Amino acid sequence: MTQQIVKTALAAALSWFVAASLLHGDYPYFAALAAILTVQVTVADSVEKATQRIIGIVGGVLLSMLLGHWFRIGAVSIFFVILLGMGTAKALRMNPQIISQVAISSFLVLAFGQNEEGYALARIIETVLGSGIAVLINALIVPQNAIPDVERGIIKASSLAADTLKSLHVLLVLDSRRGKTGRSEVDALISETGKCQETLKLAEQSLKYNPFLTHKRTHLSRLAVSVSKLEHITVQIRGIRRSLHDLQQRHAFQVEYTNIRQLQRAMEATAGCIAVFGETVADPSETNLALLSKKVQEARAEQAMCLADFRNVDSPEVLRDIGSVLTDLSRIVKETERQNTGKNYGR
Repeated sequence: MTQQIVKTALAAALSWFVAASLLHGDYPYFAALAAILTVQVTVADSVEKATQRIIGIVGGVLLSMLLGHWFRIGAVSIFFVILLGMGTAKALRMNPQIISQVAISSFLVLAFGQNEEGYALARIIETVLGSGIAVLINALIVPQNAIPDVERGIIKASSLAADTLKSLHVLLVLDSRRGKTGRSEVDALISETGKCQETLKLAEQSLKYNPFLTHKRTHLSRLAVSVSKLEHITVQIRGIRRSLHDLQQRHAFQVEYTNIRQLQRAMEATAGCIAVFGETVADPSETNLALLSKKVQEARAEQAMCLADFRNVDSPEVLRDIGSVLTDLSRIVKETERQNTGKNYGR
């Protein structure tokens, strides 16, 4: 935020200087004002804001120049100019920022343009100048790089996903599962995954129109794949929670599936894959890659051992629900191991 304040002040000052000294503009404050309103968090946001402002000003200027031949400044003319300008922009489904700018520009040109020659053209030139300088400063001076935030978000979300999956195995224990549904834990995971997605979108915006961070786009695209995998993992954990909740209601599960501890070990081993996956995305070192490979193998082995107890289960419903849990666990491991070659984790 401090950087954005400094950029805004610098853009306003430089816009005033260029407009007043180099271009000898009569209205340099319009350039400074445009710069202040254009500087945003990311370059892409600045470009969007600049585009909206320029379109709105051009539309307002043209409208006022057209109606200025028949109206003089007054309450009635202000009412009709603003009503017509905003109404037309609204009918064309323009951005709300453009609609407001059309109203402001049409009012100012109507108020001052009739008495001052060149005012309307100056409004456009000064605005384009200020907006352009603001975009350049935002791109050239300490451009925002949100990639580290994405990496931290992935680590946090994967760690929470691992903890959530491990917490669900309490649903398998008869004495501990009363009042436990796992819904609040899964809802918290869904919320954290959503935050990770928002951070990714901000990072993508920070690289858009930014020539100095082009080399980071490849790395960001790989992080986007990892965020997508976390989304899939979250979906699988939701499915596991539902299946375990159904098993809670089945007396045959406790009677026929005797090796519940093995299923818990399979869930814990799979959770270990998720946690290491997040760390490996942020730091694709040989150590982390080797640890991830080891965790994947352990999880596969624990899941396979669960299948041996199926021969003691006669209930089709129990078989279906346990099979669903193991299928989701297998899919989770698959999501974490797809990039286990190491090359896809590179920066």
